[in-house]
Amino acid sequence: MTKTPIPLLIAASGTGGHLFPALAVAEKLTDYQIEWLGVPDRLETRLVPESYPLHTIAVEGFQERFGLNTLRIFQRLAGSIRQVRRLLKERQIELVFTTGGYIASPTILAARSLGLPVILHESNALPGKVTRWFAPFCTSVALGFSEAAQYLPRSRTVWVGTPVRSIFLTPQQLDLPIPESAFLIVVVGGSQGAVAVNQMVRECAPAWFAAGAYLIHLTGDRDPDVHLLEHPQYLSLPFYENMAALLQRANLAISRAGAGTLTELAVSKTPAILIPYPYAAEDHQAYNAAVFQSAGAALVYPQAQLTPEILKTQVLELIANPAQLAQMAQQATDLAVTDSSDRLAKLLRLTLSVQVVKK
Repeated sequence: MTKTPIPLLIAASGTGGHLFPALAVAEKLTDYQIEWLGVPDRLETRLVPESYPLHTIAVEGFQERFGLNTLRIFQRLAGSIRQVRRLLKERQIELVFTTGGYIASPTILAARSLGLPVILHESNALPGKVTRWFAPFCTSVALGFSEAAQYLPRSRTVWVGTPVRSIFLTPQQLDLPIPESAFLIVVVGGSQGAVAVNQMVRECAPAWFAAGAYLIHLTGDRDPDVHLLEHPQYLSLPFYENMAALLQRANLAISRAGAGTLTELAVSKTPAILIPYPYAAEDHQAYNAAVFQSAGAALVYPQAQLTPEILKTQVLELIANPAQLAQMAQQATDLAVTDSSDRLAKLLRLTLSVQVVKK
């Protein structure tokens, strides 16, 4: 006898940091009927519809000071809650999973108003405002970093790591023209790119080329100077689809410190120089980077204190010190939670079974 799929709503929107962990968990829930909640014109409109029904609501964050625009935001939030309630009823949703961000607030409030269990995953070491505000309304808050527990109600938190795409868990082949024996530096600015880092890297690159290194530079699509550097050992791309292959091959990454990127660095055992994005909400990338620095998996430089000379010299020192890189790679491995998707899927299943027993 075939079981009827369990209706589940996943609310994940915006950047890869929110979407990729949710997609990784969804892959584990093949016996669930998954409905996806997102926002128009965001990344989910490209990644989700080929696999799951996508529903969208118009909602925005609470970053501004209170004023007339705040009233408009709250009005839109109230409308979004009504929309989500209607969706939950129409699709007969039994369980809600969200990876945070501003889409989480109407989702959590709508679900709890209907008595539905909610699992929230927080990937950052410093939980975002939405997580801190709405954690008391959630059944459980799953953490990417154990350090985040100190900011949340302890009775609701469980550490599971941050899910990573399954492609990262198996060896991948890089299809770019990099000699097998070459030292490879990969520069990753995150989903938004990093113009300031890009400029610094281009100043440093000639010295790295002279040391024999190759450089793959993911610039994002907002860098006006993207064509300024040309060299046989340099490849500039706005994005690269197979990040698993790229990071597995890299000897060193220069990167921002978003939680999703750090998870991928850890799982792929990639030593890193981290330059936290200085304008991230509440400077949360600095908290993420501090965990990797404390573990010895990365070197961390605040952008305001980093100069091209410092970056150039530090990379040259690492190129000349393979033993240090090997130690950093091992420390990164120790931070990796390769079964995070399974842990979260298990938590979702357990939560629903407890809910059924309570009924």
